[in-house]
Amino acid sequence: MEKMKMQSADLTEQNISKLETLFPNCITETAGENGKIKKAVNFDLLRVMLSGEIAEGNENYEFTWPGKKACIAEANRPIRKTLRPCKEESVSWDTTQNLYLEGDNLEVLKLLQESYLGKVKMIYIDPPYNTGNDFIYRDHFAQSAEEYAEESGQFNQEGGRLFKNNDVNGRFHSDWCSMIYPRILLARNLLAENGAIFISIDDNESTNLTKICDEIFGSANRIALICHKSRASVSNDKIISPNHNIILFYAKDIQVLEKNRKRIGLDPILKDFDCDDHDGKGSYRLVPVDGPGGEKKGNPYYEFMGITGYWRFSKEKMQKKYDEGTVVKKGNSLYQKYYRTTAEHTRRTATTWWDDVSLTSTATSKLKELMGEATFDTPKPLQLIDKMLRMMTVDDADAIVMDFFAGSSTTAHAVMNYNAETNGRRKFILIQLPELCAEKSQARKNGWTDICQIGKERIRKAAEKIKADTNAEIDYGFRVFKLDDSNMKDVYYSPAETSQDLLSGLENNIKPDRTDLDLLFGCLLDWGLPISMPYQSEQIGDVMIHSYHDNDLIACFSPDISEDVITAIAERQPLRAVFRDDSFADSPSKINVNEIFKNISPGTQVEVI
Repeated sequence: MEKMKMQSADLTEQNISKLETLFPNCITETAGENGKIKKAVNFDLLRVMLSGEIAEGNENYEFTWPGKKACIAEANRPIRKTLRPCKEESVSWDTTQNLYLEGDNLEVLKLLQESYLGKVKMIYIDPPYNTGNDFIYRDHFAQSAEEYAEESGQFNQEGGRLFKNNDVNGRFHSDWCSMIYPRILLARNLLAENGAIFISIDDNESTNLTKICDEIFGSANRIALICHKSRASVSNDKIISPNHNIILFYAKDIQVLEKNRKRIGLDPILKDFDCDDHDGKGSYRLVPVDGPGGEKKGNPYYEFMGITGYWRFSKEKMQKKYDEGTVVKKGNSLYQKYYRTTAEHTRRTATTWWDDVSLTSTATSKLKELMGEATFDTPKPLQLIDKMLRMMTVDDADAIVMDFFAGSSTTAHAVMNYNAETNGRRKFILIQLPELCAEKSQARKNGWTDICQIGKERIRKAAEKIKADTNAEIDYGFRVFKLDDSNMKDVYYSPAETSQDLLSGLENNIKPDRTDLDLLFGCLLDWGLPISMPYQSEQIGDVMIHSYHDNDLIACFSPDISEDVITAIAERQPLRAVFRDDSFADSPSKINVNEIFKNISPGTQVEVI
């Protein structure tokens, strides 16, 4: 019976295993910090193996900065953390497959490395811009908590690690690069082979970010640097008014996307229902079907917006489209916006100039209208994310979409909107640090404490509006999880700190405030299983058992488990079974459990926590 590790994946160990496949003679053994033997790389021998391709000297083409090695090491370093379920803040907990994860996104991304490896179709992020005054994530790497507190003095009430990256900071760009690099490195692991990432950024770090993405994804996988017109007003205090953002667009594997290029890069256009008449600028006219055969098709006859004839849609539906802005009147003609998504239509390829997806000011007004008050200063336009979704998920109704700088949750809103339009089943995973709203901000004055409160409420209100407007049967819910320390007590004490009293307190290795659900989802992360799938809890005898996703895993965390319960679980033949270590009185009891499974369900992997 194996014991679960209860920590995030050790990516360094995984990389060594990959090297061992290619160069087994370059893998050796060494003593770790705890004295145990572990695998290591013989870099001298590896250098000899690759001697014909090794770059020598100091004249190598590379992008570096102070702290780069430390941030790469941090990305690979495992953590003893977990995600704790928060049912009371969730919507449709039992049925939804959407996720809202609260916590430092670097640590959350580490926890998701195995559960969502290669499963995410699209990632969009809008990371903090390096303006010199904004708070950005601070990763203290090898520093102790005391050293970090002394250095920055910037802890929020939830323990979020923030600092003010201002002009007196000697490592202005280095700190920002060290913040973003490991997050993008981990995000790439989660992308599917046919996946892609979009990143919004301004000119201050667009050059550095491009170099970072070229290094992580490979420059060959850079699809485009898109110019997004984000504002209309002109700044008179600058030589040239900055009215755009840059969107970096990278593929996980450009060769895979090339095979599906006809379904990527489609722009919204205006199309005539029944004729090819257009204005010469790509806008197609919508006319009533009053030509020959119009009445034979059973089309309704009525007057709409001063035009009389047979129409393809009912008058009520036409009015709804007009109210929504998808049908517009120009002169004596009507036009309808629609998206070409099939190969038989003539394509209009998207360009790197996006000025048709609304402005930040418009997005701010729309969000205020939805929420009923001011909550967020610079939300991204809903149409911006919508355009990305149509490019990347038009033929994938089950796609997973991630945003790990979730902000006001525009990405979740856009996913639900697109699902409602297409009857899709796309899932979103949002990650956001519970960063406090600024003391003097309008959001704080309106009673909002942190960004996560705003983001979750925006999803709830957006879901209500979409359902009322469309009556679509889609997933409007989301499961909330919050980053926390491991469910297990810290048993790694040095001999000098260990006493008899301490050892007696370690008879139970699980923290007293942790519930069965805490332990269940901790095990799912440890085993690399998605935390968005359904599960059932039921009573067997006098204990509770939890069955995850059609018996992929059955868990029982009761302190005393009878042989009858063990047998009942084994008879269901789960792929995995997990119990508490202290559920069994002694080693013979554990051996008995193994024997029961060996006889009844030999294919079950049995472990304890």
